[in-house]
Amino acid sequence: MKRYILHTPFNIYHFEATTWQHAVHKHTYFEIIFIIRGNGIHTINGNTFDYTEGDVFLLGPEDYHNFVIREPTEFCFIRFNESVYRHTSGEKDNGWQCIVETLLSTSSQSRGTLVADRQEKQKLHNLLAVLEEEYKRDQAPYFTIIRDSLLRSMLMILARNLFSQTPARAQTNDSAEAILMYIRQHIYQPDKLTIDHLADVFHYAPAYISLFFKKQTGESLKQYIIKHKIKLIEARLLYSPLTLAEIADEFGYTDESHFCKQFRKYTGQTPGSLRKRT
Repeated sequence: MKRYILHTPFNIYHFEATTWQHAVHKHTYFEIIFIIRGNGIHTINGNTFDYTEGDVFLLGPEDYHNFVIREPTEFCFIRFNESVYRHTSGEKDNGWQCIVETLLSTSSQSRGTLVADRQEKQKLHNLLAVLEEEYKRDQAPYFTIIRDSLLRSMLMILARNLFSQTPARAQTNDSAEAILMYIRQHIYQPDKLTIDHLADVFHYAPAYISLFFKKQTGESLKQYIIKHKIKLIEARLLYSPLTLAEIADEFGYTDESHFCKQFRKYTGQTPGSLRKRT
């Protein structure tokens, strides 16, 4: 499968089409897709959704997709890599960043468009219009600051809409999905991902929640948490300038040695070797 590469940290691709010209593909970047007008079918990771005017999709580097256009469609693709939304080392007040990290690491493609409410869609399209105007003046003073603020606002609205679709506590047959969402939202807080804490949050006995999770997902709680963390770490190594020590600290490892040992156990290579190869 072809993988498209983004050679700059950020760009906007606005176009109209009557026929989709691209084969099914992946990317090396994140992508927010706006449907300005038109309708058709959007297939993402094997899931098929009708799309129409106002819809907004979010894809990550490992998502694969293509379109079937029924009526001439105007698209706008915002494409960006991790460096655009991450704080530089030493910056504070990154509460918004944790929300964005969770959004970008959460599989959202079983839901199709992330926004159903008309007013929420309009807010996003208004932000898009401002961002496109600024993008035409990318050499103007403060462009990067304005661009990043607009993109951050878009992502926060998408996060609000996505997370409101999933209950925070286990009350229905979606219990396993609620647990998965909780883990993804707190992946940087190891103290909230212990068996005892998860059992308390979801009102299960500690021994039972482990059995329940494995029965529903085919994987143990501990294994899922570690593998999800490793996937995020791989993105850090590929797309961020953070040192190994900074990454280890971000994900709650007690020291860099423990971090490297676990990473190698699950990937077959050291963090340094992965970064060096890319």
